Amino acid sequence: MGLVNHTVVTHFILLGIPNADDLQTILFIIFLAFYLCTLLGNLTIFSAILADPRLHTPMYFFLCNLSLLDVGISSIIIPKYLTILWGQSRVISLGGCMSQVFFGHFLGSTECLLYTVMAYDRYVAICHPLRYLLIMNRRVCALLAAGTWITSSFHATILTSLTFTLPYCGSNVVDYFFCDIFPVVKLACADTYIIETVTLTNIGLVPMTCFLLILASYIRIIYSVLNMNSAEGWRKAASTCASHLVVVTLFFSPCALIYTQPQQSKVLTIAVQIFGNAVTPMLNPAIYTLRKKEVKVALKKLRGGLMPAH
Repeated sequence: MGLVNHTVVTHFILLGIPNADDLQTILFIIFLAFYLCTLLGNLTIFSAILADPRLHTPMYFFLCNLSLLDVGISSIIIPKYLTILWGQSRVISLGGCMSQVFFGHFLGSTECLLYTVMAYDRYVAICHPLRYLLIMNRRVCALLAAGTWITSSFHATILTSLTFTLPYCGSNVVDYFFCDIFPVVKLACADTYIIETVTLTNIGLVPMTCFLLILASYIRIIYSVLNMNSAEGWRKAASTCASHLVVVTLFFSPCALIYTQPQQSKVLTIAVQIFGNAVTPMLNPAIYTLRKKEVKVALKKLRGGLMPAH
């Protein structure tokens, strides 16, 4: 019986974005600008909310969680890709690749669940305004937020474990700009049908469940708004929900395109991934908070507190 020598993979090589070798300097500047704007915008909003007691409400508590998630999601992918563009190294260790897969799905799932919790918060605020603070008390908000993080950790652990218990003993070249499940499992020297099926089912189930819950919340909100006799009530409901609807659309559209059609065009997949992981986290602070008067006041106070006294 002949023996076949296999080299066990201890690291991977990320090829990056295809056909972009002549654009590395431009891409470096663009991705660096995205990342710095994401850090600046989200951390500024986070600091302003913490510093102003008037913003210590359920909605802004969840926005603090969202800001942390957006910083995390950008930090999983962009710093490593910047080192690739800078020409330092395309190599990522096995542990680093596992971390990208785990934290990508952990933070992505947490954000998905958080949007669902925020939809429920808007439902209570509009449909039960007199009991809002009683229902959405600090304990309930803390439990809802903790539940999103804990549930997502189990979700990500299952997917990461299934991905990296496969044997990798052949090529270690990942034809992508970061480690994700489908590009990585293509390199496994074993049948990947089970992991691909479980991944599609698992990843599809979480966003679909969240989407249906969000939809149910908004159907109830629309029903309540239609029964309002006050034009002011209509405007308040619209201003309260509009930003949430925009960020939900920005989040769920890339999820639907990427994970429901794993065999689709690589160019489209990369474009959607860049939008979801680099552009959306940068836009969320502006969409969700900067148009709100109370946030502008808090930012002015924060800026005033940071400026040296004369």
